[in-house]
Amino acid sequence: MTSSPPETAAPRRVLPALTGLLLGMFVSMLASTVVSTSLPVIVHDLSGDQNAYTWVVTATLLTTAISTPIWGKLADLFNRKVLIQIAIAIFVLATAAAGFSQNTDMLIAFRAVQGLGAGGLAALSQVIMADIISPRERGRYMGLFGAVMAVATVGGPLLGGVITDAFGWRFNFFVALPFAVAALLIQQRTLHLPKREKRKVKIDYLGIVLLSTAVSLLLIWVTNAGRSFDWASTETLLMVGGAVLAAILFIVVELRSSEPLVPLTLFRDATFTLATIASIATGLAMFGTSVFLSQYMQMARGATPTEAGVMTIPMIAGLLLASVIVGALISRFGRWKPFLIVGGVLLIAGTYLLSTIHYDTNFALVSVYMFLLGAGVGMTMQNLVLIVQNTADPARMGAASSGVTFFRSLGGTIGVSVMGAVLASTATGLFTDRAADVQKAIAGLGAAGAPVAQALQSGTIPQVSTLPDTVRVIVEDIYAQSIAHAFLIAVPVAIVSLLAILFLPNRPLTRMTTSERVAASEADLATVSVPAGMATLSTTGAVPTVDAASRRRTRSGAPMGEDG
Repeated sequence: MTSSPPETAAPRRVLPALTGLLLGMFVSMLASTVVSTSLPVIVHDLSGDQNAYTWVVTATLLTTAISTPIWGKLADLFNRKVLIQIAIAIFVLATAAAGFSQNTDMLIAFRAVQGLGAGGLAALSQVIMADIISPRERGRYMGLFGAVMAVATVGGPLLGGVITDAFGWRFNFFVALPFAVAALLIQQRTLHLPKREKRKVKIDYLGIVLLSTAVSLLLIWVTNAGRSFDWASTETLLMVGGAVLAAILFIVVELRSSEPLVPLTLFRDATFTLATIASIATGLAMFGTSVFLSQYMQMARGATPTEAGVMTIPMIAGLLLASVIVGALISRFGRWKPFLIVGGVLLIAGTYLLSTIHYDTNFALVSVYMFLLGAGVGMTMQNLVLIVQNTADPARMGAASSGVTFFRSLGGTIGVSVMGAVLASTATGLFTDRAADVQKAIAGLGAAGAPVAQALQSGTIPQVSTLPDTVRVIVEDIYAQSIAHAFLIAVPVAIVSLLAILFLPNRPLTRMTTSERVAASEADLATVSVPAGMATLSTTGAVPTVDAASRRRTRSGAPMGEDG
């Protein structure tokens, strides 16, 4: 019987395993995007304000960011297949529970639990991909991931808008359940990962607590400062001081831990450090703009949830085309840095141009701005993880992959919090400045103006599409200016990201998977050690041995040679 040629054998081996993985990612993305266009309606119905709107998004991003390195560490210690199935179960059950929320506090709590599962899916999908696909060959499969991303990110908001308009927003939270069941069944049947050496495990619980404390205090301060308390206040001192203290203690604990949650030695590698810095801007652009673009469409242009989903398609189109085309080109030619540089430039252009939009800006121009931003995210997001995995120690592949994903999520979390705080502060100031215009427009409505005035004075997010035209134009202008001002926050971060990309070491992509790199390290070590041992045997008659340092290198899977 003849064996299959490599080019056909590899897809035949990889595609079945990727099926369940892709469906799991689809579940995660669909459950998130299907509610994106309905969030203004959800928060309005639950009597929430702009602060609550921000926390509904931030709660998920916060727990995603915190849990990502935890899942990555667990991936280096336990069965990765079981872990990703647990992550899917947590994510979808929490999403379904959110559909029964009676107020914004309940919704925020369930969204926080949802983020725990999302962190697992974000970290583990990258680690498992490294197990079964080499960095050089991964580009050819980007089309599949791009297709899944397109269906979830384009179809999700559209589906969510239709469901919200037709049946109510609560049904959005139940859509992902059948897909989750299918993902679990397919993964159980098709996802067969290489066996890994069993070893004693230890979880860095103190590191988890300290990291959670530092990030949570920082985000609570950013969200509430200037609203619930002054920027220069006792609360600010306690929260910022507590975050700094927790961060310092976290670093001390990680340096002393035998199994650190985030191995700080990873930062000795210039590729990891610079990719991490660049990922922060990518996360801010990806999460921040997607959240506030949907709000812009509904609050500044009076769109319905369905219309808002349609109007954000240009950004998703840019992301899809860039990720698929660039992934294929990287796989074919093995060059990645020029594409990352172009992506960094597009991030700067997209974020800056979106900071110039108004409520009446020609939508063709807004579409171009969104497309540029989406293309920038598509060129940088996955490829930053790819180049880190290309050089990472196979024994720490989970920690290295999740490290980049963690800082991307953290950048998105902080970005959404800061942008939301800026938006709320700016909108409040503009409403105060234009109070006379608003009162005049309401007075012109006669008796019908009373409920409008009550709605605007309640502090909750108004449903702009239902306001009378004379009032709606003023409100749209206020929110357009506020959201554009918030977008400006992302510009300097995008510039720093481009600088980090420019200094990334331009190392060629290996054609070896993580498992193959470990095997190659052992083979190289055997090649080097056996002749030396034979020489010892011939002269002394002693049994050849391998020195302790070599055994440690073998067990750790340290790379040897350019491809190792």
